[in-house]
Amino acid sequence: MAEEIQKFQVSIDGISVEVDAGTTILNAARQIGGDIVPPAMCYYSKLEGSGGKCRTCLVKVTKGSEKDPRPMPKLVASCRTTVMDGMEVQNITSPDVVDARKSVVEMLLINHPLDCPVCDQAGECKLQDLGYEHGSENTRYDFPRRTFERIDIGDKIQLHMNRCILCYRCVYVANQLTDTREHGILYRGDHAEISTYIENALDNDYIGNVIDVCPVGALTDKTFRFKNRVWFTKPVNAHRDCPSCSGKVTLWYKGADVLRVTARKDEYDEVEEFICNTCRFDKKETSDWTLEDPTKISQESVIASNHYTQFQPPAVIAENTPLKEANWEQLARTEKLK
Repeated sequence: MAEEIQKFQVSIDGISVEVDAGTTILNAARQIGGDIVPPAMCYYSKLEGSGGKCRTCLVKVTKGSEKDPRPMPKLVASCRTTVMDGMEVQNITSPDVVDARKSVVEMLLINHPLDCPVCDQAGECKLQDLGYEHGSENTRYDFPRRTFERIDIGDKIQLHMNRCILCYRCVYVANQLTDTREHGILYRGDHAEISTYIENALDNDYIGNVIDVCPVGALTDKTFRFKNRVWFTKPVNAHRDCPSCSGKVTLWYKGADVLRVTARKDEYDEVEEFICNTCRFDKKETSDWTLEDPTKISQESVIASNHYTQFQPPAVIAENTPLKEANWEQLARTEKLK
């Protein structure tokens, strides 16, 4: 007989939810959804050991559990703190959490350059969203920002260390998806930086995923660099038979041209399935893929301003013809994407 899974009841901002024992406060909040979900810049559910670095997900535990109702003495990282039965948590309803989150964002932006107008991550940057929702209008930091030269850490990946917030996601990806890891965190404290050991290039079949997991513009795709803004492109889900990965991707179109290929992401901007470099960098023709449907975009995203929800194929295409069998050139002319 299967062992019964223990369930805990937890309340977050007055909303109760029943979760499995061992669930973190952050994932319990994600089961509820909506505005009470704490932001997370370093936690990534697909990466073992991630979380606890950025501190943007801090929450206030006002009741530890039914057995021990005492509140926790200080704010805790929701991505690292597991729930207890009867726990009560405050997120957006706590002034202490709102004030702490504002301070955390201020710290993350201390060394971050104000180069959003030229950054390829603009429109998809979680730090932009975080700064808009929780940031201050002015900075109290009077010292010069630390600066680094841009370096190529592979033939298709460029590192902008000035923009890095040391979330460690790219390090975990390289460590857990590949057989070798040539980069990591060097030095300590305010001297810490992402870099390659002995200036090695990142070269393995899954290393392109460091681009997808980076929440800012520190790691960018050189094949897409300065080609377009994401809100001028149209993302479409597609797949192919790939011997190395799932082959399930998002194609970013400008007209009939595929400007870039990324892994598909969920509502929390986390990759659903990691993809190989062949799919990401080498397959940029529509003929390489079986098209599925337009990628769902949040209405709060700037990408939605130029997004469509359905295709209207021309009359020459049969009414019930699936998108994957339709002629993309005709679709492009019909939708006036060029």
